[in-house]
Amino acid sequence: MISSTAHPVRLSNSTLADLPEGIARPSYDRAALTPGIVHIGLGNFHRAHQAWYLHRLMQQGEALDWAIIGAGVRPYDAAMRERLIAQDCLTTLIELAPDHRSAEVTGAMIDYLPIEEGNGPLIAAMSDPSVRIVALTVTEGGYYTDPATGLFDSRHPDIRHDAEHPDRPRTAFGAMVAALRARREAGIGPFAGLSCDNLRGNGGVLQQTVVGLARLSDPALADWIEAEASFPNSMVDCIVPATGPAELALAREMGIEDAAPVTHENFRQWVIEDDFCAGRPDWDRVGATFTDDVHSYEMMKIRILNAGHQVLANAGELLSVPTIAGCAAHPAIAPFFRKVQTEEIVPYVHAVPGMTPTQYLDLIERRFSNPAIRDTTRRVAFDGSSRHTGFVLPILRDALAAGGPVRGLALVEALWARMCAGTREDGSVIEPNDPAWATLVAAAQAAKDDPRSWLQQADLYGDLASHAGFADAFEQWLRRIWQDGTEAVLREYARASRSS
Repeated sequence: MISSTAHPVRLSNSTLADLPEGIARPSYDRAALTPGIVHIGLGNFHRAHQAWYLHRLMQQGEALDWAIIGAGVRPYDAAMRERLIAQDCLTTLIELAPDHRSAEVTGAMIDYLPIEEGNGPLIAAMSDPSVRIVALTVTEGGYYTDPATGLFDSRHPDIRHDAEHPDRPRTAFGAMVAALRARREAGIGPFAGLSCDNLRGNGGVLQQTVVGLARLSDPALADWIEAEASFPNSMVDCIVPATGPAELALAREMGIEDAAPVTHENFRQWVIEDDFCAGRPDWDRVGATFTDDVHSYEMMKIRILNAGHQVLANAGELLSVPTIAGCAAHPAIAPFFRKVQTEEIVPYVHAVPGMTPTQYLDLIERRFSNPAIRDTTRRVAFDGSSRHTGFVLPILRDALAAGGPVRGLALVEALWARMCAGTREDGSVIEPNDPAWATLVAAAQAAKDDPRSWLQQADLYGDLASHAGFADAFEQWLRRIWQDGTEAVLREYARASRSS
């Protein structure tokens, strides 16, 4: 039981002993921690997930030489740095279960690098031999890959800049290449690159980007990275909403004045390929799983949870349902979700030790339904151009190759196309919610009269427009959504038998 105080305690090293009774806090000497990890893209998810696992090890007196240095490469990262530096890089994690809540303060992060043009501080930190892992959470769409092919996009202006100015890069990957060059020149071995984003084969994707960028300016360095560095695949899972006024108020209600608290569900999973060229913490001692078969875990999670998020979120946006928990309880959206999952997603997922795909779907439905987690529909629907290409369309391709039903997946895509028209069914405006929003809105508005034109976006759909079974169903659904409305169409789909 947490007993809060009338006046919340402002979070810092010097006030840890003053926190309300019942709030866990670091038992280790934070002054004795030394760095071993640089993490780029230090948002809520990292602090609730990877940093928490490291904190738990430190609570056992282990991994004290693996502390985290936070980093960012975009100007907007400076605001987060300012908030965290002011409270000694401590974070309050608030766990929200359906029937209880609890809080703990974690301290595995010890610094946050200044954000500077050219990324000099970041390159210097990653060049230090004490740093043995560079980890990233930079979003699924942040790896400079062609969404249609999955290959490295060497033509992107950011990549061209970094290839031409390798000593003053603007991307995280350019900074990694610069640091790896400095380590090679100093006779220091490479660090391991650990992607913690929701990508199929995320380690391979990270390697492709880093090696591909290095090859544009220094082929010998690219060969060295390819031969000596390692890029383990991983699967990460924890629902972590964005922080807003409600979360700040909740932290204060629990007795802590934290400028950047994090709320999260009462579930975590981390599955990692044990391929670290310079060592690693023993995360498995606190619940992580090391395995040679990350792919199966990753496929289960990305297809059922991440693709499932898109199944819910686009329909929820159109029907003005503000949260994922609300979508999971909606009388039209919930049956639609279950039917698409059961008939068109679960068949293309393999079991993992201790969990069948159907059992995992049941787990996901329970997690999505947690009313204590205010995970906004808007957040989950963000960057659909990356999330549909990364999560939904690979399932659609597998279903087409297997001759399976695709009407539900076609409806998922039609809902996204309708959402991208920029208005909800109550007439309210959907604010820009994708890096390519202007392009998507224009395409969606054109598709109102010519639905198949949406599928002509080859950078998203590749050759899928040529598959009549999918394209016909997509056209029918989009016309019906515009004509009869989202809820009527969802109910019609849910009532239909599988053979119809």
